[in-house]
Amino acid sequence: MTSILSRNPKSSKSAAPLQRLQPRRFRRGDLVEVASVQEGFVGSYYEGTVVADLVKDGYVVQYRTLLKEDLSGPLREVATTAEVRPRPPPVMAEDFRLHDLVDAFDNDGWWWGRITGRNRDGYAVFFETTGDEIVYPKNRLRIHHEWMKGMWISQS
Repeated sequence: MTSILSRNPKSSKSAAPLQRLQPRRFRRGDLVEVASVQEGFVGSYYEGTVVADLVKDGYVVQYRTLLKEDLSGPLREVATTAEVRPRPPPVMAEDFRLHDLVDAFDNDGWWWGRITGRNRDGYAVFFETTGDEIVYPKNRLRIHHEWMKGMWISQS
């Protein structure tokens, strides 16, 4: 499948994760990911489960990895329809290539970035939204997919 995502880092910034058509509605119990719109967290997605469909206002989502401030249990919050997508398909790559778009699991969520190198410890990933480059073991990386018009699109 050919990707609609550009290999040009400047143009990939315009592929804003919240500007998608969401033709389907999620139901209670559906496994989803929620895009963060908070400053410093843009470009990250957090796994959760739909607790309620608010119809016009979005969904109540309970996060899998985020906790309430008092650490008493999983965080629940309202997410807009544009912020919610299904979980991507569980596609594991044998190897990643230079400039591949990937998601790295860090700070309780999935952050999209680009492979910039490889060493014995793993793959170097550059995050355009933060300007950071971090090395991750292969088991903390997945192929990046975009949810567009009700379909998953990847670069491979």
